[in-house]
Amino acid sequence: MQTRRKFIGNVATGLAGSLATGQVLGANERIRIGVIGIGDRGTQIAREAAACRNAELTAFADVYTRRIDDAKKLAPNARTYLDYRAMLEDPSIDAVLIATPQHLHAECFVAAMDAGKHCYQEKTMAFTVEDAKVMRAAYERAGKLTVQIGHQGCSSGQVADAANYLASGIVGRVTGIHAHMYRNTPNGKAQWARPVYPDMTAENILWKSFLGNAAEQEFDANRYVNWRYFWDYSGGNVHENMCHQLAFWYKVMGLRIPHTVSMNGGLYLWKDGREVPDTMNVSMEHPEEILFSWDSGFGNNQLGVTEEVLGTDGTIAKGQQIRYLPQRVNRPDGTEMLGQAPTAPRAHMQNFLDCIRSAKETNCPFDIGYRVSIACRMAVESYRQVRTVHWDPKTEEIV
Repeated sequence: MQTRRKFIGNVATGLAGSLATGQVLGANERIRIGVIGIGDRGTQIAREAAACRNAELTAFADVYTRRIDDAKKLAPNARTYLDYRAMLEDPSIDAVLIATPQHLHAECFVAAMDAGKHCYQEKTMAFTVEDAKVMRAAYERAGKLTVQIGHQGCSSGQVADAANYLASGIVGRVTGIHAHMYRNTPNGKAQWARPVYPDMTAENILWKSFLGNAAEQEFDANRYVNWRYFWDYSGGNVHENMCHQLAFWYKVMGLRIPHTVSMNGGLYLWKDGREVPDTMNVSMEHPEEILFSWDSGFGNNQLGVTEEVLGTDGTIAKGQQIRYLPQRVNRPDGTEMLGQAPTAPRAHMQNFLDCIRSAKETNCPFDIGYRVSIACRMAVESYRQVRTVHWDPKTEEIV
């Protein structure tokens, strides 16, 4: 494996020519893609993109040399960079996939927008309220660029099924949504734990680039590879998974940012140096007079990943499948229904690429990502400040 010094000596630091303009591409034109952050998730979405029609992986950027070496196996002819900004100077790249740790999302997204690149931004879109505002300004400044936020459920067939149930009136007046997200792992194998490899050294990782605007720290391989454990870089499971469950219903029901959020819980199970909780409850009051409750834990998976939309006339129960169950008190003759709409392979990524070509809005556009980001940050702030927080829509601040 290359050392950082040798790698930098072999990498081009810039390319001549004008920046990409984000133009609409024809149906048969190949979309050239760069990936920023080629870890586990970046590799997954890179493979999805490569499997889509008329798409090509042409460049990778990461702060860790091992990941650059591994990425070359996906696309041997792709250019590689330790500094993603040099990659964005390449006018031949049409779009980028951003899969960095959460605290770097805004930095990379703004640079991609300013460079004229269409952007698939992994969740949660924004780490803080300020990041969300900065990203919004860049998106608006960019004009006609396509943006897809990585809430894959927004491209599932379940969206159509849920929307049909609601539009038909058979659910009635919805006042609550109750969601679960529970996991378990073998004893002694903590959720999210990743090994620290011997080559994770200051020589092979651009530590300052990883830190971004986070607080200064001496090099720490554990903080680098297990960044999900630490508040400086992560919103914990709120930003990892609550965001997905919010995004689906924010899309289907058009829910606005909650006006009040409370989060409780703690580190009840994994005493391994992590800062983010492993057991939690979030209660979100929405302007639509809907209470969205979310429970999560890492010590038992019996409740799984589910949501129940609770209406006066029926319930929408969503898990691996989605179904409608009537409330007999108001619909005594109602029948249960099972969702039928299929989900195509790689639907979310294909939708992103198709929208680059058509200039249509993606299945999870910027606005959904923005609203979800604010709700998630409100939960984190409630937990960390040990109080209920509120959203001021006039000042766009958490108070």
